[in-house]
Amino acid sequence: MKAQNTIFAIALYFCFTAASFGQQVKTDYDHNANFGQYKTYSWEKIQTRDPLVVDRIKDAVNGALTAKGWTQVDSGGDVSIVAMETTQNQQTLNTFYDGFGGGWRWGGFGDATTTTETYKVGTLVVDLFDAKTKNLIWRSSSSDTLSNNAGKNTKNLDKGVQKMFAHFPPEEKK
Repeated sequence: MKAQNTIFAIALYFCFTAASFGQQVKTDYDHNANFGQYKTYSWEKIQTRDPLVVDRIKDAVNGALTAKGWTQVDSGGDVSIVAMETTQNQQTLNTFYDGFGGGWRWGGFGDATTTTETYKVGTLVVDLFDAKTKNLIWRSSSSDTLSNNAGKNTKNLDKGVQKMFAHFPPEEKK
């Protein structure tokens, strides 16, 4: 019985850990903007600490916008794009019970061990501005997209940008 409880506790821990580390995407836009009028875009600025990430961000966003029928131009596009990377440290607490009464069912005494894990969360923010009015028309952010692990960055970046642009452009009001 103790082995089953231990296996269940470990499986539950991994489920919660996987859910807490998943990418979170947030998107908002100007509800008065007519996205049907925009067909071209140009890059204004990419702000990141790592210059190697600049081309990766451009490639990911260019791929997403090209798939939506938009065309990149060197300058003078209908929309100007600004992308920014922010990074911060976050912590999570992991608690393990020894299986000797540590749960609510058993009512006994047991030992619990809690550890703190610090991890770096990188967020990519992409802003689209109407080039004529300079007004922000669309913003999306994807957290846990960039990290210290260069091998994961390209895969996570592509995945995060695809999620960011999944429902882009917003549907027109009828």
